[in-house]
Amino acid sequence: QVQLVESGGGLVQAGGSLRLSCVASGRTFSTFSSYAMGWFRQAPGKGREFVAAISRSGVNTAYGDSVKGRFTISRDNAKNTVFLQMNSLKPEDTAVYYCAAALSGYTGLVYSRNREYDNWGQGTQVTVSS
Repeated sequence: QVQLVESGGGLVQAGGSLRLSCVASGRTFSTFSSYAMGWFRQAPGKGREFVAAISRSGVNTAYGDSVKGRFTISRDNAKNTVFLQMNSLKPEDTAVYYCAAALSGYTGLVYSRNREYDNWGQGTQVTVSS
């Protein structure tokens, strides 16, 4: 099992930026580079929404339509960390943001569906005021 701990959430005005981090660890944790990583979010009363994903190697990425051009996902395999840089934030970006990890046999694949991930963090709140 992999433990994922998110940080970097908070309150920001519309148009501002935040950078989320997610650090992976665990007793049965193999190597961070074996996992494709993703970010999802859930606003009150709504389902969990795909935000961004990155392949094991970091070469390939994917984004949800609502964040394309504003958010950037990246990873540092040496530090077991994945990041989500969020720019030009909007009030509709307000949600709890979750980090997720998927053990993958393919270095270049990205995963955008909840069911493809089997490890989840506890989430970090992002609130964007208008």
